[in-house]
Amino acid sequence: MKQITSIQNPYIKSLVLLQEKSKSRKQSGSFLIEGEREISLAIKGGYDVETILFLPELISETEIKKISNNAELIEISKDVYQKLAYRDTTEGILAIAKTKSMQLSDLKLSKNPLILVAEAPEKPGNIGALLRTADAANLDAVIIANPKSDLYNPNIVRSSVGCLFTKQIATGTTSEIIAFLKTQKITIYCATLQNSTSYLTQDFSEATALVVGTEATGLTEEWRTAAKQNIIIPMEGEIDSMNVSVAAAILIFEAKRQREF
Repeated sequence: MKQITSIQNPYIKSLVLLQEKSKSRKQSGSFLIEGEREISLAIKGGYDVETILFLPELISETEIKKISNNAELIEISKDVYQKLAYRDTTEGILAIAKTKSMQLSDLKLSKNPLILVAEAPEKPGNIGALLRTADAANLDAVIIANPKSDLYNPNIVRSSVGCLFTKQIATGTTSEIIAFLKTQKITIYCATLQNSTSYLTQDFSEATALVVGTEATGLTEEWRTAAKQNIIIPMEGEIDSMNVSVAAAILIFEAKRQREF
């Protein structure tokens, strides 16, 4: 089995670039995953995991082979592991996987889909939370409009705790996504303050896309105009906004309630 002990190794240097640079991920079509659960979910989600690196002091070769799925195994030193690991609590295992296409045309939807659309989310923590909610509700897909960051950013992979790999994800411009939803006869409901009515008055039992924007600027006019109905979550406090992932969860689980789960 191959062993790498030096952080100066050219291959390790290339993996550091994968962690740090979106350009490197796009050029290579590869990204890093940390943690046994996350790697297992990626494999289950159909991702091509090419290589697994492991620190034998923390995880055994026998344990690795249970999830390796015929990936190349490389034993690494503690120095190399600490150089590559993005967080301290992973179990001594990292993997290199191939990225997937995120084209709208790749989505395979059910007859009565429930989809979350997020326009231009910026914070990795919010994107991760949205993906975790999508997994919890077993949504058909998550679509990111006008993405501001690479979805294989290690912060997003980490904050999604593997849910990046469990649901279908697509990206596109606002115009492309609106056209796609209309072609698929999916009704658009936009969470926004302007010209809106309570989400509790709406019927989400048919094919539905719930659209959320950023906390700072909300949704663009193009989305608000495309919606069948703009919706709002009534609030009784002093402010008129909440975290985007919390708002999305409220809307999604109301739709799930209407569909009787």
